[in-house]
Amino acid sequence: MSWLKDVFGIGRRAEQAPDPIKGPLGLAPQRAIDFDAAMRLLLDGNSKVRLPPSQPIWAEGVIDLGEQHWLSRYYLNDEEFWLQVQTTGCRDGEVSTIILFNYLDCVAISSERDLAAIAGEGSNVGLPTYELGGRTFEREWGAGEGQTELVSLIEHVQNPESRYAVNHHSMLYSRETGLSERREFLLFSVEETEGGDINFSTSLGVSLSSIDMKVI
Repeated sequence: MSWLKDVFGIGRRAEQAPDPIKGPLGLAPQRAIDFDAAMRLLLDGNSKVRLPPSQPIWAEGVIDLGEQHWLSRYYLNDEEFWLQVQTTGCRDGEVSTIILFNYLDCVAISSERDLAAIAGEGSNVGLPTYELGGRTFEREWGAGEGQTELVSLIEHVQNPESRYAVNHHSMLYSRETGLSERREFLLFSVEETEGGDINFSTSLGVSLSSIDMKVI
């Protein structure tokens, strides 16, 4: 897969982070999110995603998808949790999806061989379906019956101490939970920092609506 070479220095590198732009739903670093406690009961037995207690936002990540589509990511003080908001028109424009993610795993990658074993042609990442915990997730990105390459994204991150960029090579899966307008998501991402560190992260998420949380 050509993206493997991109990760190890042959492809494009992270760009200079742009100036901060107003985020959606009033979300921003140093504000906090209070999640509706009723969601815990609703998700019980339908999704393995956990909801945190009221949490300050530590860092904000921005991904420009092009054609006026944006991903805004909010990393909470409890490092196991992060929130993603997709908008159209502009960053604080119309919200199309909100997903709360739990980090399931993060593995440091030291060689192209290790990366190929985890997310390359011999792995299950990129296949049309993926099994996790006895549940089947269907691929959201890519077409065809075979394995597809991971999607390249550049995320610009800022927190109270620093600003930096991360190169992602990602694949998203989803499944129905049985709840109305609630899907469960499985996100794999090869993450390369500006310093050259490479990690492979796995996150499990569930779709929320704006009334499921309050920004404080």
